[in-house]
Amino acid sequence: MTVSVQNLTKIYGKQKAVNELNFTISKGEVVGFLGPNGAGKSTTMKILSCFIEPTSGDASVCGANIYDDPVEVRKHIGYLPEHNPLYLDMYVKEYLQFSARMQHMGNAGKKIAQVIEQTGLGLEQRKKIGQLSKGYRQRVGLAQALLHNPEVLILDEPTSGLDPLQIKEIRDLIKEVGREKTVILSTHIMQEVQAMCDRVMIINRGNIVADNSLDEILAHFTGQMTLRVEFKQPMKNQLIAAIDGVEKVVHTENKYLVHSRATDDVREKIFELAVAQNNPILRMEPIFENLEDIFRQLTQEQNAV
Repeated sequence: MTVSVQNLTKIYGKQKAVNELNFTISKGEVVGFLGPNGAGKSTTMKILSCFIEPTSGDASVCGANIYDDPVEVRKHIGYLPEHNPLYLDMYVKEYLQFSARMQHMGNAGKKIAQVIEQTGLGLEQRKKIGQLSKGYRQRVGLAQALLHNPEVLILDEPTSGLDPLQIKEIRDLIKEVGREKTVILSTHIMQEVQAMCDRVMIINRGNIVADNSLDEILAHFTGQMTLRVEFKQPMKNQLIAAIDGVEKVVHTENKYLVHSRATDDVREKIFELAVAQNNPILRMEPIFENLEDIFRQLTQEQNAV
């Protein structure tokens, strides 16, 4: 496992910010760490990044233990905190050169050029960071986090305070990076999870209250799964409706909304139907409509206890 956490606890005075967390994250997963403000997201990330120590419990990143070898842990992690600390009087390229020296990186020039291109900072690299928009400052922070080519990226509210266009740009960049790395994305914004994540962990008052793939969480709590299916050619409604588990089919031209029971995953049967009818599927994806309701249910119910 790339990240392993066992009974992780952090107490501030009388407040238990993180309460005996247990989870593992495999290589290549993009995990949404979802929760309301004060739920324990940032505390958990700071522990994994070795910025603070837990009160009890244990954790490791890429086999390195947070107690025994925090320096080695940091070598495997790229961390973008919520409040991105930057030297505003430095030029973008100068700041990345400074960061490379701090990390004793060899062949830094080549790697700096790579992350500048990867994060779309080419036209901004000779500007002072203080002259950049917040969206580009986030890109600089992400470039710094990627500079040493870490296996794990920890991103704490990476789109906080950005406008809609900047949010889309940062999301697209994170999705691109997530193809090669393990990403832990802390947020309380549902759309972030839907746009970027393979898996969702919902934390509230220091406890993990849900941990699964997004479609499985939705299916479990709503009792229903909805798929958007697009065939190359129109498909007869009755053929889809005849699939065991399908409850309702709504279509426009060759695009269909297929509603099924949560206990019946009908995706394989839809593929079989497409093959039998010689009608290729161009797109099939779950539709996420109720994540906010589920989030509200999980966090408000526990808060009421």
